[in-house]
Amino acid sequence: MNGYPNVVLFLSDDHAAWACGCYGNEDVHTPSLDYLAEHGVQMLNAFTPTPVCSPSRACLMTGRLASQHGVHDYIGTTGAFDVDFNWMEQELLLPQLFQQAGYETILIGKWHLGQERMAKQGFDHAFAIGPDYPIYHQGKRTWYRNDEPVIKDGLNSSIITEEAVAYLAGRTSGKPFLLVIGHYSTHSPWDGHPEPLVNYYRKKHLRPAQPTTQYPYGMLVNEALDKTRLDPVEALCQYYAGVTEIDNSVGAVLQELKNQKLDDSTLVIYTSDHGLNCGHHGMWGKGNATYPLNLVEQSIRIPLIVYSPNHVLNKQKRSEFVDHTDLFATILDLAGIVDPEKERRNSPGKSFYALLTNAQPQSNNKTHQFCEYGPVRMMRDRRYKLILFPRDQESMFFDLEMDPHEEMNLYHDSDYRSIIEKMSSAIHDHFSTYCVAQNDGLNAALPQYNPHVAWDDYKEYQL
Repeated sequence: MNGYPNVVLFLSDDHAAWACGCYGNEDVHTPSLDYLAEHGVQMLNAFTPTPVCSPSRACLMTGRLASQHGVHDYIGTTGAFDVDFNWMEQELLLPQLFQQAGYETILIGKWHLGQERMAKQGFDHAFAIGPDYPIYHQGKRTWYRNDEPVIKDGLNSSIITEEAVAYLAGRTSGKPFLLVIGHYSTHSPWDGHPEPLVNYYRKKHLRPAQPTTQYPYGMLVNEALDKTRLDPVEALCQYYAGVTEIDNSVGAVLQELKNQKLDDSTLVIYTSDHGLNCGHHGMWGKGNATYPLNLVEQSIRIPLIVYSPNHVLNKQKRSEFVDHTDLFATILDLAGIVDPEKERRNSPGKSFYALLTNAQPQSNNKTHQFCEYGPVRMMRDRRYKLILFPRDQESMFFDLEMDPHEEMNLYHDSDYRSIIEKMSSAIHDHFSTYCVAQNDGLNAALPQYNPHVAWDDYKEYQL
């Protein structure tokens, strides 16, 4: 091992990088995350490979892209879905690798990869949020401790925190542990958060993002399903309250690690599954906030902070591009765990361990990022961003240096044709290398998730 007998991984839902104090937002109150960033390593260009819940989580747990593991959209828990189906059965997951290395593995909160009412693949213990939907932020609901239903009444973020703290305080195993904490409070619906927190933000007289242009095609597909976003100011206050709830949880877990004298021997990582728009580009939501699906910066950028002052070279802000597949490799590297299926896994992820420790050589110096959502694919570098849609006339190209808000689509501008062709070729090469034929996103019409829509008719999509 490299000195990390314990790992705590916070994996929040819908928490965008822009919604953190340490990422430059002066309105949202995040003292615990700001502390982690100040005393740890903050990755300034962290991305999700797919901007929606289930695929992004699968990417982090497998180190593979959606076109490899085959989960291309959120996994529903209502209607025709088998809520207990294990979507990861054919994969060797991050917690399984920790189990094989002698760790105790624990999941508390959201999983969203199937097995909703069952014990979870790779985890010795799980206390999961369960399949009942919608998930309100407080009230009575049925949770699942492995496969046993447990009725709890209260604020979801507090219940998750209490379970995490109770595990740390009461653990009896002498094994090192991997503790994954999946918070949900930044997810819609944006109401029902503690009134004192929401009122704190109301008094700030916040203004949601006011874009000068709307997303160029499609519509806001979630308005018919979620009315809470129709009052933008209140929705933003509720969203920020959810962020602060998560921040409070981070602080409570850090304090319990200190109480148990585990703070010197525990690696703490904070990240989220994907980003979110709160009025940005005229939309509310993530990659599926519009139809056609989007890959705007607010959807794909995530917070990523690594904290362990005695082991990583702290007080760093790193600008290298990293994503969930890189984090998969890095967590294993930090724990000194060798992946026995590394060759078969064919992961695009590269460990950024060297960036955290100033070790040599610098093994990860990415300056570009690829993303996908079904048949929509993207590449961006420090300046340019290309998004390819199934229909060429809907593809997008942006000069982010000149147009950081992605408002001027230059895809059909002949002056950029050579750059676009080069990036198109790079997208093709990347997804040809990191793809399993039957799981290729280009063939993913996503009918199981959007049964009313065919890709050849999506421009007129309405709920």
